[in-house]
Amino acid sequence: MTDVLPSRAAVDIAPGPASTVVTEPAVLLYPRLRKSPYFWKSRAHGVAMYSVYNHTYHPRHYGDPVAEYWALLEGVTLWDVGVERQIEITGPDAFAFTNMLVPRDLTKCAVGQCKYVFITAPDGGIINDPVLLRLEEDRFWLSLADSDVGLWATGLAHAGGWDVSVREIDVAPVQVQGPKAKALVTDLFGADVAEMPYYHLRHAVLDDMEVVISRTGYSAEIGYEIYLHQAIRDAGKLWDRVWEAGRPHDLRPIGPCHIRRIEGGMLAYGCDITLDTNPLEVGYDYTWMVDLDQEADFVGKDALIRAKQRGLDRSLVGVEIGGARLGTFNDGSMIEPFTVRDGAGAVVGSVTSACWSPRLERNIGLAMVATPSTPLGTALVVDAGAGDGGMLGRDVREAVVVEKPFVDPRKQTPKG
Repeated sequence: MTDVLPSRAAVDIAPGPASTVVTEPAVLLYPRLRKSPYFWKSRAHGVAMYSVYNHTYHPRHYGDPVAEYWALLEGVTLWDVGVERQIEITGPDAFAFTNMLVPRDLTKCAVGQCKYVFITAPDGGIINDPVLLRLEEDRFWLSLADSDVGLWATGLAHAGGWDVSVREIDVAPVQVQGPKAKALVTDLFGADVAEMPYYHLRHAVLDDMEVVISRTGYSAEIGYEIYLHQAIRDAGKLWDRVWEAGRPHDLRPIGPCHIRRIEGGMLAYGCDITLDTNPLEVGYDYTWMVDLDQEADFVGKDALIRAKQRGLDRSLVGVEIGGARLGTFNDGSMIEPFTVRDGAGAVVGSVTSACWSPRLERNIGLAMVATPSTPLGTALVVDAGAGDGGMLGRDVREAVVVEKPFVDPRKQTPKG
């Protein structure tokens, strides 16, 4: 992976005699960055840390990420995910154009279904990993991860002369996640919506607000996303309605729970996957996810065929990491990837996401490592000190390659 700028570990960052390192610098709140339509509602609950995602302030946690983890595992939680910008593709060529964007064969995606997809570059690199929603025969939404796919799709449509409209629409989701999510969604929309199959969607009206509800989420738990039309106007109204319905269920606002998503082997764009990684390297070489045999062409197909024929130089693996407890990943404790070495001391890759798992009672992470270091049981050495830019010195730990996902490997929980 090529950095645009050198990492802090690669430059001289030693403070001068009068310098003071601010261990938790603030993120400026000001007009230039976008706000989620739910920004003021989620902030009223006490957001303690933001990051910037899709050029938008994103609540990361409300003060105690570990307590939020247990709330997700044991109850029901509400997430402000208005940062998931919605790109709508419509028009006579909408199906063919959208099918060209992704490696999945969308002839297998019926109206009313959702699919987790990659959007790939000509070299097979991952541009984005959105959830795709098929609302009509020729109407698709891309619920984006953190990159400007709207610009990419607009450019491709223009250059290719496709008869489509590509635009960002005034739709913004919240997530309702956790084992009690089904009960809350039943109270809001009825049992028919709550019991819909995994990765399906339903249209509904709630207090005159038009919404789409999908059986999806970034938690590896039972979950739903509620996509609100006219979100700029009605975001506060929807938030309050969900919050009041959630009171009997002890609903809690949380940020996306990275402990749980790491346990579930779920990928984070910009960390585990980037433009410099391809779907095969990150373990998504399933024929249903990257269909290299489908009749239709897609961007990056030839490159991925060549990559599969050539074989992988590296892969994303699960690792257990020894030593003291790591942080929660979304608490500012892991600023940069951790360097990974083999037993001979050679650099073989990096840990891209890591945390302490409270229920497993061990440090776990995802690591992109060279192919010789991928077999289960391979002993590695991880320098967790790389996560602070080297300011606090080295933190060398033993690690071992293990199976991932770390919890619920067959992903049965969210289908319950």
